[in-house]
Amino acid sequence: MTQHESVFNDVETREVNKVAALDIGSNSFHLVVARIVAGSVQILHRVKQKVRLAEGLNDEDVLSDEAIERGLSMLKVVAESLKGFEPDSVRIVATHTLRKARNARDFINAAKEILPYPIEVISGVEEARLIYSGVAHTNHADGQQLVIDIGGGSTEFVIGEGFTPLLCRSLQMGCVSYTKRFFANGELKNKAFERAITAAQQELEMIDNKYRRLGWVQCIGTSGTIRSLFTLCQQDRPNGHDIPVTLKSLRDLMKQFVNAGHIDKLNYPDLSEDRRVVIAGGLAILIAVFKALEIDGLVYSPAALREGVLYQMEDELHHADIRGRTASSLATRYDVDTAQATMVLNTTLSLYSKVEKAWKLRGQDFKSMLGWAALLHEVGMQINSRGIQKHSAYILANVDMPGFTQEQQFLLATLVRFHRKKIRAGDLPSFNLFDELAVKRLIALLRLGVLLNIKRQEGFLPDLIVEADKSTMTVTFPDGWLDEKPIISADLLRESQYWKSLDLQLVVHPDITKLHQITE
Repeated sequence: MTQHESVFNDVETREVNKVAALDIGSNSFHLVVARIVAGSVQILHRVKQKVRLAEGLNDEDVLSDEAIERGLSMLKVVAESLKGFEPDSVRIVATHTLRKARNARDFINAAKEILPYPIEVISGVEEARLIYSGVAHTNHADGQQLVIDIGGGSTEFVIGEGFTPLLCRSLQMGCVSYTKRFFANGELKNKAFERAITAAQQELEMIDNKYRRLGWVQCIGTSGTIRSLFTLCQQDRPNGHDIPVTLKSLRDLMKQFVNAGHIDKLNYPDLSEDRRVVIAGGLAILIAVFKALEIDGLVYSPAALREGVLYQMEDELHHADIRGRTASSLATRYDVDTAQATMVLNTTLSLYSKVEKAWKLRGQDFKSMLGWAALLHEVGMQINSRGIQKHSAYILANVDMPGFTQEQQFLLATLVRFHRKKIRAGDLPSFNLFDELAVKRLIALLRLGVLLNIKRQEGFLPDLIVEADKSTMTVTFPDGWLDEKPIISADLLRESQYWKSLDLQLVVHPDITKLHQITE
């Protein structure tokens, strides 16, 4: 062995997790591969390609076959970079275009044949939060900061302090959609810019006062569009140092664009062909943002959504899951009976542990989602105890829930919606990421966990023997216990009838059918 071969023999090896995040954006697809070591995220590899998915959306919000094919072709490139990655080490998030496309499922189903990882369509607010996380982990600011990200189909705005986002919003205006709307023929006229700026200002009317009141000490822009605009505004700086972009510098850039007359004549050395065809829409939006929010200056940060996804993965590996903080916040806001919620949680997860193998519920975050549903199933009590399952589901479907994707939030609301009362199979929704049979089984587990704690008493429930096969759960109570609990045994008998709508069978021992006769 040479001295070179032995030099690392005494070096301590740390635990390293290799992770990847893919951002399926409206303009570009971005893949970032990193390793997490000693709580630090170290970028190893990046893949970026313009796909302009948003160009394929028609007026009916249907994504064209050509756009879908462009996206799938890019995913084939990504698949090569992700060979060998474990399922839990890859996260794929999709943003505005797949949020909006009525046929998004066609794309997602086709993507399943290319990538063995789920695609999560995240809400605009969740996108904003993740963008802020990426910036906050890579930029220091004393005091509150405003982060702006202009994407292909939407623009995100976040005010935060430190690692905490305080105000998150997403507006439906992006460089691809605005270029398509106001500069479709490639002509760069002053009237077109002013129309685009006015349209963006109208969108911003929904948030401008609130953002100005909260305030910030530093404004940071992310995304490729802002990077290009930032670079173009620096082109005449004699000292070569980047200085903040101002409204004046953006207006001067707009004059240059108008003087050029057409996107084909935007001959800037730092402006790529892919960015050139959508930059006009981005410029109009940024000018409107400066005017509406009265921004003095903006600096650029390369960190964005995919970095935020990576840092959340790091948080989940080494720190508390942000979803736990969300659940805690909701429990406080809606005065949840935490003692009761904890009893339901413990019972439900105990049932889950007995059936997860037989019911094939391992993976896909099923245990976590069932746990959050158990903890939050009574948030609707603050509205009315009558129909609580509907009130709780409405809250969970519509409230901001940092850390949860759109589909996860939809699943959570669905589990809670059907945690009690009769089930009509036709009312159960379908999901992109979650198997229908698995959803039914999660509903059954939550229902039984709630029912068994209906007395709301610590220590009321005896030790149970729970067994399961493919479509049956058998629950055995201690001898004589159900004889003394006629109401509980009647509830269990009725519940066994309800389970038929879930294509499941609930069997209770001792045989409750001999204790009661129930009529619907």
